[in-house]
Amino acid sequence: MADIYIERMAKTLTEYCTEVKKGDKVMIRGNNLAAPLVEEVYKETLIRGGHPELYLATANTSNIYFRYAQDHQLEYTPPFLKYYIENVDVVITIDAEYNPKNLTNVNPEKISKVQKARKVISETFMRRDGEGTLKWCLTVYPTHAMAQEASMSLLEYEDFVYQACFVKNPDPIAQWRKLSQTQEKVVTYLNGKSELRIEGEDTELTASIEGRTWINSDAHRNFPSGEIFTGPVEDSVEGTIRFTFPGIYMGREIEDISLTFEKGKVVKASAKKGDDFLQEMLNIDEGARRVGEIGIGTNYGITKFTKNILFDEKIGGTIHLALGLSIPVTKGKNVSAIHWDILKDMKPGGRLYADGELFYEDGKFLI
Repeated sequence: MADIYIERMAKTLTEYCTEVKKGDKVMIRGNNLAAPLVEEVYKETLIRGGHPELYLATANTSNIYFRYAQDHQLEYTPPFLKYYIENVDVVITIDAEYNPKNLTNVNPEKISKVQKARKVISETFMRRDGEGTLKWCLTVYPTHAMAQEASMSLLEYEDFVYQACFVKNPDPIAQWRKLSQTQEKVVTYLNGKSELRIEGEDTELTASIEGRTWINSDAHRNFPSGEIFTGPVEDSVEGTIRFTFPGIYMGREIEDISLTFEKGKVVKASAKKGDDFLQEMLNIDEGARRVGEIGIGTNYGITKFTKNILFDEKIGGTIHLALGLSIPVTKGKNVSAIHWDILKDMKPGGRLYADGELFYEDGKFLI
């Protein structure tokens, strides 16, 4: 019998997050560590009348790939994955890490080649999301490796995950709907505004948000969730921002990132650790130097940085910028092979202005 929290996670994922209905083709992505949650999601999909398909990996698959793949294999676009993304109705991805540092020593050029080869897949994914023809959700299954990365025991990390997902509540769906209503008030305020200004430690940045849509992220794409976000006008970002949390991407940990923008493009970038990787990612394509997303974390129940962006970008009192691909539902237009969220703490003196009006200070909304 499955753990009660795993049962609630699976039910919430299929009933609320992705709203699986009769006849839906559902792709469930994960690995064998996540088997308990994979199986529960599989079961709930069948109960709701969907058609579940499994897309599973094992512990060393990615490491073997980057160690042995030749250039023509790195530059290969997987046709079966492409077909899935073009044709399924729902994608539920369950992350269960064996080793978060698994790809740390992989040559960034190899990662860049793979990202470019799969660009058409990520673009199709985002396009269908924007059209409303594809529903998707990303979640996690707690593992020892993820707990260690977060400086917790497994039991502590399980508590952290289940608390963040609201599944310790007998009715998590009702709690997510309540958070959604709270976030909608902020989204309503920001939609229709023209300029966003960000001020904080070593940070002074402006961006046009005119004509763009703010999204209420209430667990319909990420589980857990708790953020609002938009895509700025691509050539509008001006100024400098210094990120106070490490940037985590493809298993790499990049520390003390500073970016300077002119006419929407990164013209100066530095990091105290991992600068070579930062420069490699910025050079993947033209869109990698532009901001695809600006987000504000609203989940004040997530208080600890765990080196997992699914949780970290939701931390109440933080903002994040994503370099690269825009999310179409925001009406963002930037195209790139990457989408890299990087986080900044706003609690010590951070301020946000919309059309010159202060609406957020010291990590809290004033509206």
